[in-house]
Amino acid sequence: MPVRIRLARHGRRKRPFYHIVVADSRAKRDGKFIEKIGTYNPLTHPATITLDREKAVEWILKGAQPSETVRSILRLKGVLYRIHLLKGVKKGALTQEEADRLYREFIQKKEEKLRQMRREELMRQRQFWEKVSGTAESPSAEEQEAADTVENTTESTAEEESSAEAQGEATADAAADESATTSDAAAAESPEAEPTAEEQSNPSTEADEEKSET
Repeated sequence: MPVRIRLARHGRRKRPFYHIVVADSRAKRDGKFIEKIGTYNPLTHPATITLDREKAVEWILKGAQPSETVRSILRLKGVLYRIHLLKGVKKGALTQEEADRLYREFIQKKEEKLRQMRREELMRQRQFWEKVSGTAESPSAEEQEAADTVENTTESTAEEESSAEAQGEATADAAADESATTSDAAAAESPEAEPTAEEQSNPSTEADEEKSET
């Protein structure tokens, strides 16, 4: 019976989550399986993988064939390297102690690299949410100085404009007061014509002339 190590899909729509299973190659993708040896979550960065390495090595030595995706996972988790070292021990190229030491060093390097990637991702997410929430990092000294210079220039310009407007308003008020004073003086110097002495002594001259004409 041909056996394969492959992924079985789980999770809801557009949120996939996979089980790494050992199953008959003739079975459906998400159907019956022989044994579950790990999980794979591609939605995180880096992808979250749990794997029973010893079980994987055991099944591969028995002849199980991994799929392309699972082969990449096994290479990342050091399973294929472990098999390579075991073949070297079998051929007498190195001892079991040397193979175990090399394998531990390989796993430590891989795990440290994954931890570094997770720290970088957390830092990136923290910086993003700081910018979104408005608590981003404070600007540098040069940027702050440039901003202060622009602000001071804007304030001085506004003060000059306001003083110019106030001076213009004062000039206009003074001109209005001067024109009003000039008009009052002219009115005082040229009063309406008063009646003459003859007109005052003969007030009924016009009325008499009208009667005579009639």
